[in-house]
Amino acid sequence: MLAATQLRLGMVVKFNNELHTVFSMVHRTPGNLRGFVQVKMRNLRTGSQIEHRFASEDKVEKIALDEQEMEYLYEDGGLYYFMNIENYEQIGFSADILGDAVKYLIPNLKIKIEFYEGRAVGVELPATVPMKILEVEPGLKGATVSNVGKPAKMETGLIVQVPAFINEGEVIMVSTTDGSYSQRA
Repeated sequence: MLAATQLRLGMVVKFNNELHTVFSMVHRTPGNLRGFVQVKMRNLRTGSQIEHRFASEDKVEKIALDEQEMEYLYEDGGLYYFMNIENYEQIGFSADILGDAVKYLIPNLKIKIEFYEGRAVGVELPATVPMKILEVEPGLKGATVSNVGKPAKMETGLIVQVPAFINEGEVIMVSTTDGSYSQRA
């Protein structure tokens, strides 16, 4: 059992006696109210999507899955292909199964693919992913102290708020839990 605040994109959990994969997760703490975790999950058996609000102290059962480290290769026709590093076997996932994880998939990224009873059911992303900035406003001299951010378009199309001193073409580390800037790579 793990706390609802420890849920991550791609995790497979047991909810209402069914296996679900987490494809969107937001931890909110509204004003003087108790914090909660808003989670969108997909039922692995039926494919239906549900949205559930967990209290921060709620416990969720993470399913023990077989994990294999694989490398992301490419996207073709809506399928995202991964290769097993040991035997070179390839597996394709559709974007609706991967959910928000597609925003963080860059070629040659090594991730863990989870299997349940021999069937691939999800992905577990690393905590941060190095991404190249494709478009951003030019950096400002002397803006290293400023706390003001600016939007930057990453190589996957993800928009990340970055500090003012970051320039186009730089590689930064992006957090996969909330899509935020972490540091320069």
